[in-house]
Amino acid sequence: MYGSANVSERQAQPPALAISTVIFALRRDEAAGRDEIWLPLVRRIRQPHLGKWALPGGPLDGRESLQDAAARHLRDTTDLEPTYLEQLYAFGGLDRAATQRLVSIVYWALVRPDQADLARASENVRWFRASEVDGLAFDHDDIVAYALGRLRGKVEYGAVAYHFLGERFTLTQLRGVYEAVLDRQLDPANFRRQLRSAKDIVPTDEVLQGGRNRPPRLYRYSGDRPETPPVAGNRPGTTSTSTPHASRAR
Repeated sequence: MYGSANVSERQAQPPALAISTVIFALRRDEAAGRDEIWLPLVRRIRQPHLGKWALPGGPLDGRESLQDAAARHLRDTTDLEPTYLEQLYAFGGLDRAATQRLVSIVYWALVRPDQADLARASENVRWFRASEVDGLAFDHDDIVAYALGRLRGKVEYGAVAYHFLGERFTLTQLRGVYEAVLDRQLDPANFRRQLRSAKDIVPTDEVLQGGRNRPPRLYRYSGDRPETPPVAGNRPGTTSTSTPHASRAR
């Protein structure tokens, strides 16, 4: 009787609201000679799912917007302030939490490699390959898979790939983004031919310095990048993009 009453009471309670964020970044696998998609996860330090890895997030504060809450949780757990932040989906399965109905508003974010390198890392915050994520707390495995599907769909037709790069980039760097996101190799000659005919990919008069061979030309994206509305608490300049070391093309 007592257990049944508790179940009825839990069902009558209003759902709890939480914010979670899937953060994607490119990291270089030097052994494989390719870029891969990584994401930071946070080890849970309380029940439920004590000790399991989970997406960064937490309760929704009633005094802030959904996006502000997502940005705050990212800052608090990883020190990251992404160049791209967008609402992904609402997950509210009946069995997501044992004590109360839990609805999570999930965002997905993109950060450049230089930003990812500055992210806080500790015993309870660690980066994982997206392809190897498994056994996360709650339904976060499904959420990561859903976010990867959204990323792959957007990179095929949108400007999302450029949020992994600086303002200027080589075609090889851009191809590395597509290969990492799509998880397959692309023919370099065909890729260069397609990108050079794209009206939004504009060659600059600069080249990337630092390599052993002939320095490659730098390009820039001239189209409209997906806009992330300003979020409260952003420090000035945190959303600006960095540029590789460049010199004038000869």
